[in-house]
Amino acid sequence: MKDLTHAAEVALAAGREAGELVMRVYETAFEVHYKAKDDPVTRADRESNALICDRLSLAFPGVPVVAEESDPGAYAGFAKADAAWFVDPLDGTREFVAKNGEFSVMIGLAVKGRAVLGVVVAPAWGRTFFGVVGDGAWEVALDGARAKIHATSRRSVSDASIVLSRSRVSPKLAELVDALGAREVVRHGSSGLKGALVAVGANDVYLQPGRAGMRWDACATEALVDAAGGRCTDAQGEPLEYATEELVNSGGLVATNGLLHDAIIRALAPMHHA
Repeated sequence: MKDLTHAAEVALAAGREAGELVMRVYETAFEVHYKAKDDPVTRADRESNALICDRLSLAFPGVPVVAEESDPGAYAGFAKADAAWFVDPLDGTREFVAKNGEFSVMIGLAVKGRAVLGVVVAPAWGRTFFGVVGDGAWEVALDGARAKIHATSRRSVSDASIVLSRSRVSPKLAELVDALGAREVVRHGSSGLKGALVAVGANDVYLQPGRAGMRWDACATEALVDAAGGRCTDAQGEPLEYATEELVNSGGLVATNGLLHDAIIRALAPMHHA
């Protein structure tokens, strides 16, 4: 995958098209099924998955597309590939079902095991974000106009705004965040949206120690935050590895403006020894 600019344009177009599809379903009386307890899936998840996989496979034949609603056989062997796409066709399905607008379409690209490109589309907000590591990050308006985005430059945790999961905050994490004494703590659905809020500077820190979804919940977020001048690692400060068969983010996910990263990782250390 030599031309990341071209890859970004293809992913951006696919993400925005999928966002439109998702909104068409959102505005209907759709059915909700469950893959497992508390794991809903809708027609929007499946149709967005099919659309994105189709667009990416057509433009980049031979590059595996690791997508949440695909049969794992469709991306078998991806860990050995030079590059792989990671797709969450509807991140925040619970929020989609609750009709609170907090969901996104996420498309990430990893090359040699590292996240390099991320697209996060927030269709209910009418906002789209994308970034290429080393090149920069942008917000794309509905009319296609692009504005450069950047993470904040706050250096003090006491001045920081921290965003946490709307539905997955353990009592221990709540206690630890309280002890940090941050200026503001907010709750939000969708990993992709929380990453985008850090990338655009609305929040300084996104924390999800413990299990933090799957690699398709992380790749676009990581690339977008990094491209916007921030930093994204697991909860122990280690880089996320995408050239691995292990798809669970078992080490957690922490995205920050970069300047606060080390302090946040240090503060999370007690959770690993609990």
